[in-house]
Amino acid sequence: MKLHWIASITLACFAQQAQAHVVLSEPQAPAGAYFKASLRVGHGCSGSATTGITVTVPAGFQGAKPQPKAGWELVTRKAKLAQPYTSHGKLISEDVVELRWTASSKESALLDEHFDEFSFMSRLPDQAGPVWLKVLQTCEVGQTDWSEVPSSGTSTKGLKSPAAFLMIRSDSGAVTSSAGITISEAWVRPTVAGQKATGAFMKLTARESAKLVGVSSPVAGVAEIHEMKMEKDIMKMAAIPSLNLPSGKTVELKPGGFHVMLMDLKLPIVNSSKIPLVLHFQDAKGVKSQMDIQVEAGMPHQH
Repeated sequence: MKLHWIASITLACFAQQAQAHVVLSEPQAPAGAYFKASLRVGHGCSGSATTGITVTVPAGFQGAKPQPKAGWELVTRKAKLAQPYTSHGKLISEDVVELRWTASSKESALLDEHFDEFSFMSRLPDQAGPVWLKVLQTCEVGQTDWSEVPSSGTSTKGLKSPAAFLMIRSDSGAVTSSAGITISEAWVRPTVAGQKATGAFMKLTARESAKLVGVSSPVAGVAEIHEMKMEKDIMKMAAIPSLNLPSGKTVELKPGGFHVMLMDLKLPIVNSSKIPLVLHFQDAKGVKSQMDIQVEAGMPHQH
């Protein structure tokens, strides 16, 4: 991943913080990994200092260990789940864990004009997908229950007190653009001698509704979004101007379906080589963005 995209992802995190919600400093992580979840609290309750933070650790998170904080008392509480959490038929947890930090004095309270982070370590579930961490923020006057979750998708637009969002990735190679579009499991089919065209495949997940409106690559004279479909018992392939990416729904580009077609190749696509792609997106308001990625050539089982 190029350095300017690292900067873009960082700026995206700061932009999210500016929305005055309690958010994770790292909003994505690989499935099954040990992850430090740092919840960033950027303000109090209508100007009142924060005196307590209570985090409900989602089911499936294993061995949650909170990080102590100077000047704050820490309590871990377990309660029985109404339905034990299982994965692939295996019992993972019968408990839900609640972590509570409480300021031990008025001087330790987090002032409205300051920000801080409250962290815990846990092993993430093996299953990829979006999860939500509910946080109760208690203040000297009042409280805010950050627990709202969208009825569908992952967009928090319109929610006054959204829970903190975490996207669990299916592979460590997933990347997310500043526009909130995650690309994962990307690969390009290697070519044989004399072959001048090949396909690129991946999974795209947009946090807000968007479209893939174009693609380009320095290794190809022509790059297009294609669709394969049956018409009167004949499989046909044709270029399409754009591909819809509904909010929170993973759209897969795969052989026999939607895919990126790279034509007029300027060099052979060798197994395990890195192929640069530039993906062009447009959101629901018409704002355009692009994402530069390096995609490995090779069939998925070879990665």
